[in-house]
Amino acid sequence: MKRKDFLYLSGIGASALLLPDFGAFANPIDPLQALEKIDVKIKKELADVALNAAKAKGASYTDVRIGRYLNQFVSTRDKRVQGVANTESFGVGIRVIANGCWGFAATNTVTKESIAKTAEQAVAVAKANAKIQGEAVQLAPQKGFGEVSWKTPLEINAFEVPIKEKVDLLMNVNDIAIQNGANFVNAALFAVNEQKYFASTDGSYIDQDIHRIYPTFGVTVIDRASGKFKTQSALSSPMGMGYEYMNARPEDKVAGVITRYKNRYDILGDVKEATRVAKEKITAKSVEAGKYDLVLDPSHLWLTIHESVGHPTELDRVLGYEANYAGTSFLTLDKWQSKNFKFGSDKVNILADKTQVGSLGAVGYDDEGVKCKEWNLIKDGVLVNYQTIRDQAHIIGLKESQGCCYAQGWNDVQFQRMPNVSLESGKAKLSVDEMIKDVEKGIYIIGDGSYSIDQQRYNFQFGGQLYYEIKDGKIAGMLNDVAYQSNTQEFWNSCSAICDESDYRLGGSFNDGKGQPGQSSAVSHGSSTTRFNGVNVINTARKI
Repeated sequence: MKRKDFLYLSGIGASALLLPDFGAFANPIDPLQALEKIDVKIKKELADVALNAAKAKGASYTDVRIGRYLNQFVSTRDKRVQGVANTESFGVGIRVIANGCWGFAATNTVTKESIAKTAEQAVAVAKANAKIQGEAVQLAPQKGFGEVSWKTPLEINAFEVPIKEKVDLLMNVNDIAIQNGANFVNAALFAVNEQKYFASTDGSYIDQDIHRIYPTFGVTVIDRASGKFKTQSALSSPMGMGYEYMNARPEDKVAGVITRYKNRYDILGDVKEATRVAKEKITAKSVEAGKYDLVLDPSHLWLTIHESVGHPTELDRVLGYEANYAGTSFLTLDKWQSKNFKFGSDKVNILADKTQVGSLGAVGYDDEGVKCKEWNLIKDGVLVNYQTIRDQAHIIGLKESQGCCYAQGWNDVQFQRMPNVSLESGKAKLSVDEMIKDVEKGIYIIGDGSYSIDQQRYNFQFGGQLYYEIKDGKIAGMLNDVAYQSNTQEFWNSCSAICDESDYRLGGSFNDGKGQPGQSSAVSHGSSTTRFNGVNVINTARKI
């Protein structure tokens, strides 16, 4: 399990055990309540109350977000159910510009009277801010869309699937792991439904129904004779899909030294293989430090993309607004203005995208009413753009926002968040086997692991889950204790080959943290298997 997701999900799992004391995250509800919907006409009436109240108090711009956030978490350990939690968070957030300054207020009392008072409070906050802020907010133009809607394309609403079916599935996962030699196993399934209504003085009334799902597990195998133990986590990816993600088809399996999955997921097959490779890890040899060509599977590369490309191309980091939470960015404006900053090799083309079907970041409109799209961040290895929202666009000469605004809840103010950021596949036909055949001395890495990156998103170290030595074009066996070190520019300039689109898969983070107070968002990163030449590999084994 990814470090961020482990901390987040384990925290939720612990909270689930304490039900009904779950108010810090959301309010516990009966699962059937999650299937209830709020009439869009009622939401429009409530939004209009806020728009009119704010205008009456002097706001030049107002947007209203009515949000209902549903979460379901099922967790198991070995032969026990650890927790089942169903929660709901419902309220209204109102953002305004008055006297050229932002103001924000929120309420969980969803009545016309409370909403009107909250709008007035947001205006009062903006006017107070204006007394100490010298520069007026500049919003990129945005046309209104009228009354529109968007919904995650899904076949099976995860919230409609009975809890018993999910518990039975996870207990089956645990049984398979134990039967195949695991000493410990944890399995969990997390489902999210964001019902978000946005209205603004630009003339938009946008109703969205967003779904995400994340199945995961971790197995531990102990060798009693030596006292050694190894772990292996699921090779699933969190997805912007419904429960159909849990129903893998034959075409969703990617064959290789270990089976991976695209589009759909077979958790029972994955846990069986995870237990097998965890046992193999115990006897695998430790890597010899040195320079290697790396062949990186999408299940691993997504995290490197996230940390070394996604975060440093966030414009607020570039400008220093985000310095207190995980640093700024080495991709300063002068590098973009030069129009020739060589971020990577000519093979590196990286897209930002808020529309990709099945991705975590896919929505129709962002949280300030901008219709989502895709655009290039890196083109033929050259830095060409950043990620922006409406009040940032003018800084880099854009006439419109790129739709990167998001808030994790109705009571959080929206700000710039990462879209899906993905590496384009190679144009020429190239399979993983063909790529490996050209490697004399290399390491094939599958699955994400620990990582470290500096405050400018430049110098870094990444580990993984599974490592296979490549000798003279062939897989020579499993390795342990592998991590690679580089800096972002050197690493991406060493990119020498990318498999074609048939190998393209999504990975991602269910909870990417940013901001103060902190907020969490979900984002995907796609790629095909990619080769990087001459990367420094270290041995991470602890010497005693």
